[in-house]
This record gives sequence, structure tokens and C-alpha cells, in this order.
Amino acid sequence: MFRAKYFEAIRTAAVIVIALIIAFLIISLVSDQPLKTIGIFLLEPFSTKGHIGNVIEMAIPLMFTGLAVSLLFRANMFNLGAEGIFYFSGVVASVLAIHLSLNSWLHPLVAILAGSITGALLSAIPGILKAKWNANELVTSLMFNNILFGVGLYLLNYHLRDAKAFANVSFKFEKTAQLSKLFAGTRIHTGLIIVLVLIVLAHLFLYRTKWGYELRMTGVNREFARYSGMKTAKVIILVHLIAGFIAGMGGSVEVLGMYSRFQWTSLPGYGLDGALVAMLAKNNPLSVIVSALFLAYIRIGADLMARLSDVPSEMISIIQAVIILLISAEQFLKFWKNRMLLKEAKEA
Repeated sequence: MFRAKYFEAIRTAAVIVIALIIAFLIISLVSDQPLKTIGIFLLEPFSTKGHIGNVIEMAIPLMFTGLAVSLLFRANMFNLGAEGIFYFSGVVASVLAIHLSLNSWLHPLVAILAGSITGALLSAIPGILKAKWNANELVTSLMFNNILFGVGLYLLNYHLRDAKAFANVSFKFEKTAQLSKLFAGTRIHTGLIIVLVLIVLAHLFLYRTKWGYELRMTGVNREFARYSGMKTAKVIILVHLIAGFIAGMGGSVEVLGMYSRFQWTSLPGYGLDGALVAMLAKNNPLSVIVSALFLAYIRIGADLMARLSDVPSEMISIIQAVIILLISAEQFLKFWKNRMLLKEAKEA
């Protein structure tokens, strides 16, 4: 049995432990009651039904964007356009939630589908630029984030804004457009079921279909895949379409599940957070669930710690920075991997 296959999981766990240890050291230095503060950070998110609900509510959009970005990363596409797509698809879904009059099961379906298709079409643009002209997908996707945010904010200010609300928010959604809640006393909505189904489908697509195999091979070595007869340009466009569809669905679901009107006046940040979730999950769709829940858990813990102790919630940025640095450092624990490989070779 190849022991080194467990290396990445152990490496990720080590990264998380190191990040938490650093966070605990910082808490010990700045807090007057470090043990109590650490206890709040670690245990308070589990203390009530409402807090558990907060963790799951925050994890839902992270799962959507984490899944979208993980598919792109799996194809070796460093595309961060999920941020702008998530935002703009929320605007599109909001337009239909405000102006359409449908029944309670068809209305959210139409709005979410519209946002998802919008996301797929927008994501296809940097995909086509990459496939046809080898344009850098990181640059084009980041530019699109700003463009989509600007257009979305224009629509909010000049076409959707409710002047009577005394805030920069849209008119209220029709009640039939809002997603139903799953558990009383929380805001956990049916978007949780949608994203879990998507994750399972993405796993099956990636590991049980011909197109998934081509996507993975293109990510490993695009030139080799092309010389093997795979149409890598189509693969690149396909993965951008799928990722954009998922990110667009995520934005639509988040708006209709968590709000009664559109109120994002800045990019919500879930697209960039999705990159961190994908990195923690090692671009594995099923692992996105655990990664998103972990990130949501420490953020809710940090928020509760800021409210119940003397340590600010900004400390969570330190944990995230350490995680990104260590996961992106290819040499971290590589000596141990080499030892496992050598031992495996000797035994063989």
C-alpha cells in the first residue's frame, strides 16, 4: 500500500494545528484571561443551536465558491473570478425575485437558474481567452471582478434601490422567491441541500466520467493531454462554464436564502475565501464540505471571542495567513514525504 498517499491529508492537518498554536500564543500575549478566551474561541460556536446554525449558514456560500474554485484549480487554472460572479449573479437573481410573480417553488428555481446561467456565461469569457489565446486567467478574472462589481452596484443604485429604505438596498423580494428554512431557530436554508447535492455530482463528474478524467489530465500536464488526443481547449472552456455555473448558483442561493432584499454594497469576499477552502480541501470536492465548515467555525469563534472577551476578531486573519503560507509552501514537510517514499521503495 502506498503510504505517501496520506501525506497531503497529514500535511493539511499539521498546517491547521500550527496556525491554531500561533493563534493561541497571540491570545496568551494580548488577553488578560487567555484560557477563558481560548475556550470561547474553541467551544462557544458549539454552545447553542443558534451558534451552530451560524456556522452552517456561513459554510454554505463557502462550499459553493470552494467547489467552483477547486474545479478550476484541478484543471491548473488559477482563476479567481468566482468573487465577481458570486456578486453579480446575486444581483440577477434579485431582479427576478423583485419583479417576477410566481409560486413559491417555481420563483426561487427560476431566479437561481438565471443567476447560475449568468455565472456560467461570464466565466466562459476568461476561459475562452485562455483556451484560444493563452491569456492569463488570473489577470482576466481579477479584472472581471471589478467590472462585475461596478455594473452590479450601478444596477443597485439606479434601478433596484428602494428610496424609502434610507439605505443603499434594493426593493424587498417577493416572499415566494425566498428559500425556505430547514430548522426552526436558525437561518439554515434549503441552499444547504442544493450545495451538498452539487458536491456529490462534482465528485462523480471528476472521478467517474471521461470529461472529469480529461479535466484532471489537463491540469496535470496540458501539453501531454493535448498530444494524447484530448481537446484541452474544450476542457478549459468546459471547466470555466461549470465553475461559473456553481459560483453563480452560490450567489443566487445566498441572496435568496439569507436576505429579504439585495444589500451588498461591496464584494462579499466569498470568492476569494473559496480559494482558501479549495486549498484546504486539496481540490477534492468532498473535502470542500469539511474545509468550509472549518473556516466558518473559526470565523464564528473569532466573532464570538471578540464580543465576549478582550481579543479582536481580526486575529482570524493571522490564522488564515499562516494556513495560506504553509499550504502554498511546497517544501513544508517534504522531507517526511521523501522518507516515506524511500522506505516504500526499500520494502518493494
